[in-house]
Amino acid sequence: MILKEVLKHVTPLEVCGSLDTVITGVNMDSRLVKTGDLFVAVKGTQADGHAYIAKAAELGAVAVLVCEPIAKVKEMLPADSNVIIVQVADTEDAVGKVATAFYGDPTDRLTLVGVTGTNGKTTIATVLYQLFRGFGHKVGLVSTVCNYIDDVAIEATHTTPDPISLNRLLGQMADAGCEYAFMECSSHSIHQKRIGGLKFKGGIFTNLTRDHLDYHKTVENYRDAKKAFFDGLGKDAFAITNLDDRNGMVMVQNCAAEIKTYSTRAMADLRGKIIEESIEGMLLEINGVEVSVAFVGRFNVSNLLGVYGAAVALGKEPEEVLRVLSTLRPVNGRFEAIRSPKGFSAIVDYAHTPDALENVLVSINEIVNGRGQVITVCGAGGNRDKGKRPLMAQEAAKRSDRVIITSDNPRFEEPQDIINDMLAGLSADDMKKTISIVDRREAIRCAAMMAQPGDVILVAGKGHEPYQDVKGVKHHFDDHEEIRKAFGLE
Repeated sequence: MILKEVLKHVTPLEVCGSLDTVITGVNMDSRLVKTGDLFVAVKGTQADGHAYIAKAAELGAVAVLVCEPIAKVKEMLPADSNVIIVQVADTEDAVGKVATAFYGDPTDRLTLVGVTGTNGKTTIATVLYQLFRGFGHKVGLVSTVCNYIDDVAIEATHTTPDPISLNRLLGQMADAGCEYAFMECSSHSIHQKRIGGLKFKGGIFTNLTRDHLDYHKTVENYRDAKKAFFDGLGKDAFAITNLDDRNGMVMVQNCAAEIKTYSTRAMADLRGKIIEESIEGMLLEINGVEVSVAFVGRFNVSNLLGVYGAAVALGKEPEEVLRVLSTLRPVNGRFEAIRSPKGFSAIVDYAHTPDALENVLVSINEIVNGRGQVITVCGAGGNRDKGKRPLMAQEAAKRSDRVIITSDNPRFEEPQDIINDMLAGLSADDMKKTISIVDRREAIRCAAMMAQPGDVILVAGKGHEPYQDVKGVKHHFDDHEEIRKAFGLE
């Protein structure tokens, strides 16, 4: 593609060289640069891409996009360099716009819907993907668990990829004939403008609770990152927001899109309530119509209302949406039930925030209803927000009969230090029903040994992840596998 076309969505401040040069690739990681590429120098959280301009040129970059003065950039290059230099005001803002142009404006060729919030993003995006495939469409998915180009799985490394990888993926979806794409939009990706240049047909807000404060520093900053997504929606888009969350209407107060609300408790455009529930699923009423689903928990009623609202906003008949919803299964690692031959059950869930843990445990307690005990196995991730560790332990103790605090993904911290941070939040009474076992495998085995018929074990924190991250190495570890072994099913 001609450089001039690659830059069609940005406004250069100054150019040194010809914009008629052919560009064969776009990269923001100098290590990946190939001959003919445009290198975008972004000032990231870990490093400044401008420091790698010479390296990119050495590897064959024919042009660089910068936000430093051209004279300063020339000093970084050899005197005889003929690399084209394009200066813009903000390369972080420009990189997504450049990538979307290079990959053929994929969101002009498919309908993109984004989902943001603390909890529920993966469930809503994945169920929408399954739902629209159930309608017979070719569909793409960008999610924490796995990315999909229709039925082709592509490993996910981040909730939302970097802007170049993201546009490449969306371009591949459009080229493959996908009509729709559903995407999780993390607060990091919104704040870092990884979704810049994309055109969203709709957005869904799930909820907002404490998370990622190691990055955002304050809850207000975290909230505003989410809100920026809705501020960017156009008047031809739709925004679906959770009225049960105190930030639900805050999200859409400056939103130009058509706004719809959902609730399990109040009057809203989309209303849902539980009629019956068991460990296998629920009978719901959604906008006055009954539907049986294989999902469990009030939080999943909210998730399914978001799905239902988006599908109707995209033109699907309400009755058909409910019919297909009734055939779908829970997302991997999201409230997945495993039954023991001995009459008790385990739930695998990704819950890794205090609020998510509360939601899952409330649902389990409603199902158990005093007929058995709730045993919770949980930990907290290393090198992340330490403030939520005692809060998670408190939620587990408050809503469980027995608690086992264990290792999650310790990363570069000592597992026992993380456990100690969690235990620090517990009272003397809480400690009477709590033990700690550093080895997660042993913790799961211990819970299985404690359980009696009618009990439910919650194994929380890792969900779909098939590994434990220890000192930078991902060791194979799957909660599902460990539970089945502890239950004698493998």
